[in-house]
Amino acid sequence: MKLFRTIAIAGLALAALTGAAMADITKVRIGTEGAYPPFNYLDSAGKLQGFDIDIAKALCAEMKVECTFVAQDWDGIIPALLAKKYDAIIASMSITAERKKKVDFTDKYYTTPAKFVVPKDSKITDVSAAAMKGKTIGAQSSTIHANFLNDLYKDSSIKLYGTQDEANADLAAGRLDAILADSAILLEWMKKGDGLCCKFVGPDFNDVKYFGEGAGIAVRKGEDELREKFNKAIAAILANGVYEKINKKYFPFSVY
Repeated sequence: MKLFRTIAIAGLALAALTGAAMADITKVRIGTEGAYPPFNYLDSAGKLQGFDIDIAKALCAEMKVECTFVAQDWDGIIPALLAKKYDAIIASMSITAERKKKVDFTDKYYTTPAKFVVPKDSKITDVSAAAMKGKTIGAQSSTIHANFLNDLYKDSSIKLYGTQDEANADLAAGRLDAILADSAILLEWMKKGDGLCCKFVGPDFNDVKYFGEGAGIAVRKGEDELREKFNKAIAAILANGVYEKINKKYFPFSVY
């Protein structure tokens, strides 16, 4: 009987500690890129803005935690999470099998297909791998789009860039035949400035093998309390209309 009493007391103590750990999550540091408009970018004052940022703030309000943001280059965004530079990544990161080997993900908070963009005077109408043989295609490095091109477009010349803006600029300058990226990102770019040069071509690309299950929030493996807090908050803002309000601020269609 004494043994069972000891085990029961130990179990209650563990439950109390677990509850305390969850209650102790009052501050969350969020890593984001800041170079992926309209999802995340730096405004003229150097302040982070965008859909990802607004969603993050809404989730933090729902979770009743204080959140701060850390801007991080995309190539190092997962290593910096693992190094505990911040606690979560909210940066339009697609949930893929490869990334799941390194981090855990929440449920998706949006999903949009990838598309090719070419100059308006381009003769390209077929963007299959065979048809794009010999063409020069741009994409942002360390992305699902780069992986897709490197795997399937081996007869094309693939140029990779540190940011999406750099790839866009080279297409507008005539140094690329096409770029592949998230359709919402490209749509925003093509509304004005250099982006007026170009047009969508070909179908949507959304094969889960390459493009994942949507964009999710990445946390370090095993940090289930934080991940579940985010999941509950995602469900809440979808249900209470906050998500829809943020969506309409940036897009004339649902990205969910």
